[in-house]
Amino acid sequence: MIDIGSAQGRVISAALRLAAEKPWQEVSLRQIAEAAGMNLAELSEEFSSKADILSAFLRQIDKHVLATAPAPQEGESQRDALFEVVMARFDALEPYKPALRSITGSGEIELSMIRPVLASQAWMLQAAGIDSDGPTGAMRTAGLASAYVSVFRTWLEDDDAGLARTMAVLDRRLRRGESVMSALDGVLGAARRIKDVLRSGTRRPRSRTRPAGGDEFGDTAEAAPGEAGPASTV
Repeated sequence: MIDIGSAQGRVISAALRLAAEKPWQEVSLRQIAEAAGMNLAELSEEFSSKADILSAFLRQIDKHVLATAPAPQEGESQRDALFEVVMARFDALEPYKPALRSITGSGEIELSMIRPVLASQAWMLQAAGIDSDGPTGAMRTAGLASAYVSVFRTWLEDDDAGLARTMAVLDRRLRRGESVMSALDGVLGAARRIKDVLRSGTRRPRSRTRPAGGDEFGDTAEAAPGEAGPASTV
C-alpha cells in the first residue's frame, strides 16, 4: 500500500516502523531519516514535521480505500454503504495498528492534523455515495469524524479477527448519526424554503413608466411650477 520505492513512502514506512517499536514521542525526525536511509536535509525536502508525515500516511490510506472499497449497491442504504467503506478503512489500517496505538497514546496529535482527518472523512462519505460538499456536507463530515474517532478507539483495542466489537460500535454510531442528520436535513430544508420565500417577497419590479411627455431615452417633461424636477441618480 505504501510505495516504499518513493522517498515519501520510505519516510512514512520508517516512521510507522519506529512508532511500532517505541513510544511515538520518543521518535525523532533524525531517527526517521536514518531509518529511511537518508539525511535530515533530504527528509526536509519531503516533510516538515512528524505531523506532516502522518498527514501523508492518511492520504495514502484514503487513496487505497477509494480504490478498493466496495461501490454503493443499488437499493443499499447510505448507512450500510458507509459502514462498508469505514470497515474497508480499518482493514487498510490493520497492518499499522501497533504504530497507531503508539501514536494515539502519545498525546502528540497536533491541531494541524484536524484538516487531513476531516478531509479523509469527506472522502469516505463520497466513496459511500454521500455528498460531502457545501454546508450540509460539512456537517456530515464533522459528524462522521466524531463517530469515527469513537469507533477508532474501539478498533485499536479490538484484537478479535472478526472485529465484532468494532462493527457493533460503528453500526450504533452510524444509526445515531443518521437520525441526527435526518433532523438537520429537515431543518436546513425548511430554512432554505423560508429564505426563498423571503427573497421572493422582497423583490420588487422596477417601474417602467415613462415620464410624461418624454418620447425618447433622456427626454423629460418640464416640472410644473412649484414642483421639483426629476431627481438625479448616482
